[in-house]
Amino acid sequence: MRRFTMPAALFFAGALALTGCTAQDGDNAGAAAESVCETVASGIRDISNGIQNTLASASAENRDEVEAYLTEAGERVEAFAADAEDSEFAAAVEEFAAEVEASGEYAGDLPEDPSEQDPEELSERQVALQEAAANVKDACTPDDE
Repeated sequence: MRRFTMPAALFFAGALALTGCTAQDGDNAGAAAESVCETVASGIRDISNGIQNTLASASAENRDEVEAYLTEAGERVEAFAADAEDSEFAAAVEEFAAEVEASGEYAGDLPEDPSEQDPEELSERQVALQEAAANVKDACTPDDE
């Protein structure tokens, strides 16, 4: 699993670095902020999808891998939160971070066999992640669109 998440993390870090460079131009400051917002929202969506997929195939047998993945996801969300300056947007990113943490708690109680997961509880966890990721995107989108 780590083979795929590290390149993604590097990609998003590079994208954030590039948008930070364009933010130095005063005329492009609004566009750069919008770009950072879109980059963060896209990264959050990817993290949400990754966590949902990881939890769907998780079991007590691979709990260490799942917890490592969730820890890395949490660190990526923290990096995104540092880039979220707008209060509504930052609050949405923090809400998503709380859902990532709740996913870690969920992973702590995984059954031995992935097929023994409570489908309703797994679905609730996945929906909570989806909704929190959607809230990040909505906070990034101006109301007049």
